[in-house]
Amino acid sequence: MRVAVHAFDGINAFHLSAPLLVFGEVARLGLATGWSTTVWSEDAGPVRTSEGLLVGDLAGPEAVDSADLLVFPSWPVDTPEPSGALLDAARDTHRRGGGLVGLCLGAFPVVASGVLDGRTATTHWAHAAELADRYPAVDVQAGPLYLDHGDVLTSAGTASALDACLHLVRRRLGAAVAATVARHLVIAPHREGDQAQYIDRPLRADGPGPLHDTITWAEGHLDADLSVDRLAERARMSARHFSRSFQQATGTTPARWVLTRRLDEARRLLETTTWPVSRVAGSCGFASVVTFRQNFVARFSTTPTSYRHRFAGTVAPAL
Repeated sequence: MRVAVHAFDGINAFHLSAPLLVFGEVARLGLATGWSTTVWSEDAGPVRTSEGLLVGDLAGPEAVDSADLLVFPSWPVDTPEPSGALLDAARDTHRRGGGLVGLCLGAFPVVASGVLDGRTATTHWAHAAELADRYPAVDVQAGPLYLDHGDVLTSAGTASALDACLHLVRRRLGAAVAATVARHLVIAPHREGDQAQYIDRPLRADGPGPLHDTITWAEGHLDADLSVDRLAERARMSARHFSRSFQQATGTTPARWVLTRRLDEARRLLETTTWPVSRVAGSCGFASVVTFRQNFVARFSTTPTSYRHRFAGTVAPAL
């Protein structure tokens, strides 16, 4: 997959580095063939980041012509209207079947191109109202971490770019490859796109506590009874207090979190084992194959068997 990442004067270095880090790691680890990433600017000239770093040796707009994925990792904070040439590049990429990605304020040029008219988009919560006012044909949602329509993806601010890029790796190469990339980058392997952009009290992953300990235990016992009552009992809380604390800490409900973790593990097992679907379902805590298949299709729009056929041969050896 050929990825073209747009850069401009004043871009934040972290925003520029997020897609380069995730997509570049796929190539560096040898997890897929044909993956390459090119950074380009509208005039093919160097750009200076907001931190003062000079980034040179950039490609020009011709890099977009052969790109399978066009990424806008950010946009100037004063959100100017994109140039006609930039909008044409986005539209041409979309028209020939390439993917478009707008990370953080990079949603502005993507939305301005018109490819999301009549659909949903997200961006950094602090700029969502502005995006909605400027482009009323798009349903701008300030809550999600990212929204993926298959052909176009937009994400929330800053670190959610890593989640969105990992999601794209997962969608194209499977859960095992995405987990390998996440492990090497030492970041969370999966946060759902509809998880909240910001939460009242972020969960500390580096210290003990009943909620943290319960979540850690649940991740290692996905085949156990993980009902709210059971989890609350283990955390020594009332079910109501546990549910409220869990959502404040993670941005999602216990039931949704459990289902997501189980489906993630199911994808990993489908990719890396030859177990029958019934064994995969049981190991991941689903009461029956029918329940497993229904949830899998609802989340991934494909059956477990079809998913295995697609990804079973793409997983690189464990590193």
